[in-house]
Amino acid sequence: MKQTAETLLSLSPAEVANLKEGINFFRNKTTGKDYILYKEKDHLKACKNLCKHQGGLFMKDIEDLDGRVYELVVEMDENNGLSLVELNPPNPWDSDPRSPEELAFGEVQITYLTHACMDLKLGDKRMAFDPWLTGPAFARGWWLLHEPPSDWLERLCRADLIYISHMHSDHLRSEEGAIMESRVLITSHRLLLSVHEQAQDYPTLKQLSQRRPDIPIYVGDTERPVFWYLDQSGVQLTNINVVPFGMWQQVDQNLRFMILMDGVHPEMDTCIIVEYKGHKILNTVDCTRPNGGRLPEKVALMMSDFAGGASGFPMTFSGGKFTEEWKAQFIKAERRKLLNYKAQLVKDLQPRIYCPFAGYFVESHPSDNKGIVEPPEGTKIYKDSWDFGPYLKILNSAIRDEIFLHSAWIKEYFTWAGFKNYNLVVRMIETDEDFNPSPGGYDYLVDFLDLSFPKERPSREHPYEEIRSRVDVIRHVVKNGLLWDDLYIGFQTRLQRDPDIYHHLVLESFSDKTPSNTTQLEVVPNALWLDWAWRVPGDPSP
Repeated sequence: MKQTAETLLSLSPAEVANLKEGINFFRNKTTGKDYILYKEKDHLKACKNLCKHQGGLFMKDIEDLDGRVYELVVEMDENNGLSLVELNPPNPWDSDPRSPEELAFGEVQITYLTHACMDLKLGDKRMAFDPWLTGPAFARGWWLLHEPPSDWLERLCRADLIYISHMHSDHLRSEEGAIMESRVLITSHRLLLSVHEQAQDYPTLKQLSQRRPDIPIYVGDTERPVFWYLDQSGVQLTNINVVPFGMWQQVDQNLRFMILMDGVHPEMDTCIIVEYKGHKILNTVDCTRPNGGRLPEKVALMMSDFAGGASGFPMTFSGGKFTEEWKAQFIKAERRKLLNYKAQLVKDLQPRIYCPFAGYFVESHPSDNKGIVEPPEGTKIYKDSWDFGPYLKILNSAIRDEIFLHSAWIKEYFTWAGFKNYNLVVRMIETDEDFNPSPGGYDYLVDFLDLSFPKERPSREHPYEEIRSRVDVIRHVVKNGLLWDDLYIGFQTRLQRDPDIYHHLVLESFSDKTPSNTTQLEVVPNALWLDWAWRVPGDPSP
């Protein structure tokens, strides 16, 4: 039976704000079911309010008839509301249990390649995780810290299967690659963009597909597909398998694996349990709360990230409290919290071996100027050079694209994105490398309440945000209909906000919920039709 997630109870922001310390009782008025939320400062725990004896309400240990404690996943939404989510079954790896068998020396070998990419030898089978092995991630923001082995492509080609945890480009190098040569044909109210080469690319997987297009690749059945841009990429991978959560996938009689969802970001993040001859390997990757916090104990090997999740906060923020000193103190505190969390997780789960990984990147682009220097003598552990040219050429080509000759792209782009009915005014500024206004760049306002583009800020009371983005990256994102992760996680933007409120809905919309198609109308061979109602006479310049 595949694992499912069911929302049992939802609380409004007002109800969340009124939660008292200790025990709080709630009833779902639709289903009549009762629940308990326990609050201790900033921490919340939840369970069903069900007595295991006579079906009454509340006792100290709340268990079902099988003796399992019902601990529910607590999810906060963008408005500080709350949902209780139940995963069923909660411990799917316990189905069809197997006792560990004795292993020969060298029968299981695990090799770190770079960042989150691991090469697993399990008997006569090979498996690889999250292959980012060449090029940058998040536009040009992240570059590999470690030099992968020179035979990395051969290693991938030898794999019997590859697991990719989620769509972020530091896990499959999904960054858009091929230069899109285009020309714009203007008719009365329509632009015809003639495409000579596909706009998206997967450099690591592109090389792999040329050698083994049929290699089995496994991903979880997330709402946000891992291969978001595969159809546009031109990469020919013919054996991509989307599997349900919480079900064993049998490779052979000795090897099986199970993909699990993240409790905080189930729409995108996944983790995996690999079992060989009864020995479990747990890879939680970037999950914030893998499987809602329920994980197998005493596994042979546990791997997890240590970088605290992909985010541009607070380093891309400025103004108000966001001084360099404040940011340094904030990061120090967050690192301490993360270390304590990981240490407690390892203490609770008691794996035989713990391996922190998936945080090995560097901002090596000259504009970010944080490359590694003085690597250990005689070693090639750290990368000391990066091939910027091909990737920067791709980004720079967007600056000169004819689409941006006409300011009508602004309305068309944000209309396509579809986010509105939200009281926020954003000023978008295209900048140079130092985040100063780019000569000839666009500088405009977007009022998301009615999705208008005023010349001045409206007179009503409204939150305000200023977003400065490097012109090559923002135009590349707009041109190809990409997620704003490239801007935010890739450190290619600087933000100010007044008041200092986190507008989660906006970030989520442009980072997780933009349309999956990269055009507003239809894609036809060698042409993208964009219905841009722009004015030729008097069309405002940038």
